Amino acid sequence: MTSGSTQYELSEEELRELIPQLQKLTEKYKRSERVQKALFDISELASSVSNLSRLYPAIHEIIGDFMNADNFFVAFYEPDANLVNFAYFVDEFDEQTIKQIPAETLMDGLTGYILRSGKHLFIHDEKDYNAFFERDSIKLVGAKPHQFLGVPLKRSSQVIGAMVVQTYDTTVSYSREDLEVLLFVSQHIVTAVDRVKNRELTERTIRDRTSQLRKINDELQEEILERQKMETLKQALFEISELAANSEGDMEAFYATIHKILTRLISAPNCFVATLDQSGEFLDFPYYNDTNNENPTRRPLGLGLTELVLRTGQTELINPPRVLELAEAGELDVTIAQRMLKSANSWLGSPLIVDGTISGVIAVQTYGKLAKYTAKDLELLRFVSHHIATAMERKRSTEAIQRYNAQLEERVKERTRELDRTNAFLTQQIEERKEIELKLIHDAHHDNLTDLPNRAMFTNRLELAIASKQRYADNLFAVLFIDLDRFKTINDTLGHHAGDEFLIEVARRISLCIRGHDLLARLGGDEFVVLLDNFATTKDVEDVASRIIESISEPFILDEKEMYSGASIGIAHLEPYYRSADEILRDADAAMYQAKTMGRGRFVMFDKSMRERLLEELELENEFRRALRDEEFECFLQPVLDLKTRQKLYHELYVRWVDPHFGKINREQFRLVAEQSGLTLDLDLYQLRHACLLLKDSENNHGDIKRIAVNISINHLLQASLVSKILKLIRDLNVPPKQLVFEFDENDLNRRSQAILPAIKKLKRAGVTLVLDNFGSGLASLSYLFAYPFDFIKIDHRFVKSLPRSQRNLKLIQSVMLVSEHLHFDVIAEGIDSTLQLEALNEIECHYGQGKALSAPSPVHLKKPD
Repeated sequence: MTSGSTQYELSEEELRELIPQLQKLTEKYKRSERVQKALFDISELASSVSNLSRLYPAIHEIIGDFMNADNFFVAFYEPDANLVNFAYFVDEFDEQTIKQIPAETLMDGLTGYILRSGKHLFIHDEKDYNAFFERDSIKLVGAKPHQFLGVPLKRSSQVIGAMVVQTYDTTVSYSREDLEVLLFVSQHIVTAVDRVKNRELTERTIRDRTSQLRKINDELQEEILERQKMETLKQALFEISELAANSEGDMEAFYATIHKILTRLISAPNCFVATLDQSGEFLDFPYYNDTNNENPTRRPLGLGLTELVLRTGQTELINPPRVLELAEAGELDVTIAQRMLKSANSWLGSPLIVDGTISGVIAVQTYGKLAKYTAKDLELLRFVSHHIATAMERKRSTEAIQRYNAQLEERVKERTRELDRTNAFLTQQIEERKEIELKLIHDAHHDNLTDLPNRAMFTNRLELAIASKQRYADNLFAVLFIDLDRFKTINDTLGHHAGDEFLIEVARRISLCIRGHDLLARLGGDEFVVLLDNFATTKDVEDVASRIIESISEPFILDEKEMYSGASIGIAHLEPYYRSADEILRDADAAMYQAKTMGRGRFVMFDKSMRERLLEELELENEFRRALRDEEFECFLQPVLDLKTRQKLYHELYVRWVDPHFGKINREQFRLVAEQSGLTLDLDLYQLRHACLLLKDSENNHGDIKRIAVNISINHLLQASLVSKILKLIRDLNVPPKQLVFEFDENDLNRRSQAILPAIKKLKRAGVTLVLDNFGSGLASLSYLFAYPFDFIKIDHRFVKSLPRSQRNLKLIQSVMLVSEHLHFDVIAEGIDSTLQLEALNEIECHYGQGKALSAPSPVHLKKPD
């Protein structure tokens, strides 16, 4: 065992020899491990480092783990540029500030040797320096190191650079192992440098491309932003234009919307619009929105920023520096300038120009140092302000037009209302006018009192009947002309009201006597006509006339009094030879007159003999007119005598007419013709004129004629002008009125007694003697004797004619004479044609008389001038 153990044991000497070897081997392994780690680190650096500026310090650190590398640099040769680029340089003595050095400057030095030869260089003492300098003619560049160790950097066989470590410390030395490590590492360093360079180039390329793309993108973004701004501006301008065209909303809303649109373009938290008034001396602020100030009122022009824009006519950007400049130049009020500097105000204003005239200013402003307007904002506001001014002008014009249209519409409405009122009024007037016209038409064709058809309507219907008869001869028509009895008496005694009631009742009674299709009309006064249509025989017409006469004959109750009347009816049948309604009415009237002549209360049928009599009366009327015109009448005088003394009281003038064809016309017919022809007044004036002429002529030829009496129609007394005409005629003929005597018929006086009293008194005052003629022929009312200032009363000849047989009439004459004594008038007995009559009158002591028994009428002739 011992022997075996001893076999494997080493001696101390061997151990001593072995330990350095082991230490050396251990050191070798450690060095190899560090080399491997260095290579791994270099590989990691090549993969992770993207920048050479980081790679070289890392390599410097790795090499420093193997050897002293306080002085270390890496240089690359660029043959195209003939430069040596020191990519990394660390040296204790030489401070490298120039990264690139021309190659010819370094090619004679140690680094240049490595670059030229491609060999490594290891100088470890002074001896090596001298041998090397002598052999290769090398020059030392920079400080001389103690040891120098440099290896070439090759890419394949091409030398691209050199990596050098050197030391100036004499205590530090490099070994072959250091050289080997440096050579070994240099081969990997080139690969790492290339990889990093490639990565750096790639990243640089990427960065450049990215930079270009970013620049392009920024330009695109800027262009997009600019386009967006342009679109925003275009949209804003469109909205402004639309806003101006919009008729809804007032100006306050319009300005607020403009402010809102402007806010999208520039920073405009505060905005106002100022306008010049018509005088150009005051500023109005129709819109003002400011966070710091209240709405201003109208103010006169001064040295404000708004006035500055108005003066210059340019868009103004006012920042604090500009404020000072304007204040110093006297363009801005100092107070305003101080306020703006205090609030760090930034103000931007642009004129509102329309058709070359500045009408106002639009301005925006901000407060604070950070919010400032730029020249770009100025250009934008200058551009937009033109459109805003145009929009404002259009809006004002639109509003003005709207106000005008509203006013016009209101005026049109008011005018329409006025027209409606006028139309309503006119419609009412038209309706009233229609009613009035209908009433007028009705009144024009109807009697106001009885509401019966009047003459005009009856005539129209009668004309139609005539036309029908001429076309259809078998149609039977008849006209009944009705005249009422005692109507004038009723009017005069009971009054017109009773007379109206009488006529209304007559109309009602006649209506009950005819058929529904027959026509009843009132012609006027107490005259009624009936048109009978489509009757069978003449007997039917007679029955209708009989019923009417019977109905009218029944008593009437008027004013609680019972009155009686009657009717006289003339009937005319329509014949084909009739041509007008007047012809039929004339014939029916003639028949009615014949009925009244025959005793009233009856009807008479018209026949041709009546027509002949009418024609004869018409011819007689024509002859009368001619005779009156040619003064062919004969004048007779018959005196009124005092029955005792036989003295003449006055002479009564009579007119007689002897026609060559009709012969002698009696006095009654003569007066009737004059009355029917409407020439009674002319006849009276004819007699009056002859009486006046006879009075004047009697001075020479008829000395016994002192006074002449003329029969005067009562119609002369109905109008004051007629009385004046008579008196004028007397004056013109120069005859004293006291020589004239006017005799008035009592029958005429009964009809118009109330109307003639003033006229009679006027004649009395003029001096004319007044006589009431034919007293007793009518009503013989004693009221006439009391009311009228008659000088004489003529008793009607019918009372005198009955004397002396009628004691009653004699007593009547005595009664009138008795009244005359109290009323101061005289009585004249007319128509004394016999001695017996004269004796009877003398017995009662009648004062005056007239008649053939006293003196017959004698003709008188006026002496015609030669």
